[in-house]
Order: sequence, then C-alpha cells, then structure tokens
Amino acid sequence: MSSVPATQVTSQKHDITWWIILIQGILSIIIGLLFLLSPGMTILVLVQFLGIYWLVGGVLSLVSIFVNRRLWGWKLFAGLISVLAGISVIQHPLWSAIFLPTVLLVILGIQGIFYGSAYIIQAFRGLGWGKAILGVISILLGIVLLTYPLFSAFWLVIFLGATNLIGGIVSVVYAIVASRRQPQI
Repeated sequence: MSSVPATQVTSQKHDITWWIILIQGILSIIIGLLFLLSPGMTILVLVQFLGIYWLVGGVLSLVSIFVNRRLWGWKLFAGLISVLAGISVIQHPLWSAIFLPTVLLVILGIQGIFYGSAYIIQAFRGLGWGKAILGVISILLGIVLLTYPLFSAFWLVIFLGATNLIGGIVSVVYAIVASRRQPQI
C-alpha cells in the first residue's frame, strides 16, 4: 500500500493540469485575436501550416511503407495525395486560403442538408418536434452555406475568432481558479 494520502495524489495530478490549461487558453486568445484583427493574413498563415503539415505527413506516410509493409497500398495513396496537396497549398497560398475554407463550407452545407433531412424523418417517427426544428434549422443553414460559400467563409473566420477568444478567456480564468485551489507545499 502507498503511504501517500489520496488528497495529496489528487492535488499533484491537479497541479500538473492547470498550467497546461493556462497555456492553451493564452494560445487560444492569441489565435482568436488574430482571426478577428487580421482574418485574411491569419487564414493565409494557417493554410500554409496546413500545407507543410500535409507535405511532411505525406512524406512520413511514404517512408512508413518501408518500415511496415501492412496496408502499403493505402499508405502509398494517402502519402501521394498528402504530398501533392501540401505542395499545391505551399505553391498557391492565396488561392488555397480562399479555396480550402470554401470547400469546407460546401461540405458542411451538404452535411447540414443530409442531417437536417434525417432529423425531420426521425421526428416523424416519433422522436419529437425538437428533432424537426433542428432538422429545419440544419437544412436552412446548409442551403445558406451552399448558396453563399464565400460570404459564409468570411463569417466562419469571425466565428472561429470569437469562439477562440471566448474559449481562451474561460480557460485562463479556470486555470487561475484551479491554481489557487491547490494546496501550497
């Protein structure tokens, strides 16, 4: 049996996590402010990081074929697609900064219409009017996203900035409160 009291073990575990939450909160605030104050440049930089991530991930996927030959066909396919996408994004940063969010919103619009339809069908099968209301809202948002993808991409950036800023502030406050609750040794 361990002679360390349970409260001390809990406080040690708690001690480790509050500062991680603080760092995440501060980074989230910075990203939120960047999205709100300079949305175009922030998207451009994030898309560049995404391109580098895809390029490196694709190269690693191709190298992993030589380390472990299981599923080599999928690794080859995924690696080549990832490398090509990474190179394309790095070579055409402005085009990619417009294209990638727009494609994401088109996918979300289609998904919204499908999920909304499924919610409405579930409502008619007896799962309540709440599902029907969510279905109608989902379909309407899906139609808006598909009809105005560039306009929606602009508002997506503002939404991301606001949610990162608010989430970061909440995280920082939580981390400060958690750090004050731990016992001083």
